[in-house]
Amino acid sequence: QAQLAESGGGLVQAGGTLRLSCTASGSISSILTMAWYRQAPGKQRELVAHITSSGSTSYTNSVEGRFTISRDNAKYTVYLQMNSLRPEDTAVYYCNAVIRTIIPMSLTNYWGQGTQVTVSS
Repeated sequence: QAQLAESGGGLVQAGGTLRLSCTASGSISSILTMAWYRQAPGKQRELVAHITSSGSTSYTNSVEGRFTISRDNAKYTVYLQMNSLRPEDTAVYYCNAVIRTIIPMSLTNYWGQGTQVTVSS
């Protein structure tokens, strides 16, 4: 089994910055892909940014150039640096990771509990 714990959300003015962190813990053998999703009220959850185990990244168009995803494999942690925040970035942000665990021996898609990001205009 593994768990994901997020931190770093909060309230910020438009144009401000926030950095989200998500750390995996448990019986981990390796972590494949890691990603950040977000869900705004009344909308579907959407993929914001994605990073592979080798560090290749991709972003949804609306955050390209403003957000940066990175990971520290030694710490089982993924980060989302969010700059030039806009009110439309307001959402609950969820961490996601595909983790290979030792006990039980499995490959599973895990989700964090979510962290609120609110951008005021």
